[in-house]
Amino acid sequence: MGIAQPQYIFGIDGGGTGCRVAICDASGKRIGEASGGPANYSTDSIGTIANVQAAVSRLAAAHSISPDDLAKSTARVGLAGILTDADATAMADALPFKRSIVSDDRETSLAGALGDANGILAAIGTGTFVAARSAETTRFFGGWGLHLSDQASGAWLGRKALRRTVLAHDGLASHSDLTQALLERTKDLTGMVAFAKDATPADYGSLARSVIQAAASGDANGLHIVKEGAAYLNACLNAVTLEGEDVICLTGGIGPHYEPYLETVFRDRVRPALGTALDGALRLAQQAFNKMEKAP
Repeated sequence: MGIAQPQYIFGIDGGGTGCRVAICDASGKRIGEASGGPANYSTDSIGTIANVQAAVSRLAAAHSISPDDLAKSTARVGLAGILTDADATAMADALPFKRSIVSDDRETSLAGALGDANGILAAIGTGTFVAARSAETTRFFGGWGLHLSDQASGAWLGRKALRRTVLAHDGLASHSDLTQALLERTKDLTGMVAFAKDATPADYGSLARSVIQAAASGDANGLHIVKEGAAYLNACLNAVTLEGEDVICLTGGIGPHYEPYLETVFRDRVRPALGTALDGALRLAQQAFNKMEKAP
């Protein structure tokens, strides 16, 4: 009788701020995690592939998992910026696993936050998307990147704050502590223009915390921006029919900060997420592995 070979299951989550990889064995026991650099595929496909590959390699090395064992493994990958089947195929082909199921991060985030339950997830970090699951269907809002969507996101907040600063500089809005601080941060408007010229979503997102803190302290410009982001989220929530025990989860580094700005009927349904997008990726990877094992 031959010696049973180890079988591993990987979950991978990535976005504009960074990527994370987790591994469990065939029984579902979680073994370890690793993190890496930004992994938004539409922003930087080459960098995304390199950062995810590096994180997988570090995790494998830390747990003495050989290339042969990786080649027998199953992975579920959810990355921001996977927009087409071609994107998913290219990403899967760059990974060392026997089977890699790749999508954007909406499905994995939803699986992590809600498990099998119905409700709404507003995942708001560097980017934004809203997902609503009912017994009949799953509906998504946003997730198309900063150029066309990502309203309420960290990147959107940062860019909005710079635009508000320009309006104040031109006398079309009143300055506040927030806009003055941003102007000082870049030294002058010329410096701000230079920053924006090459700014990535992550660069804009680095300003988001200042906007949130300004809004919480009553800064007029901070409130103006955050309330505009909240209006988008409320519009998404109003477009969905919530029933019974349906919950709303606000996740990501920015998401929970919007709770005070939601309509009361929605605030009453806000609950902590069951898990993260990485948890969701592992959950879906385990399901794919089990299905494959049961196949004739």
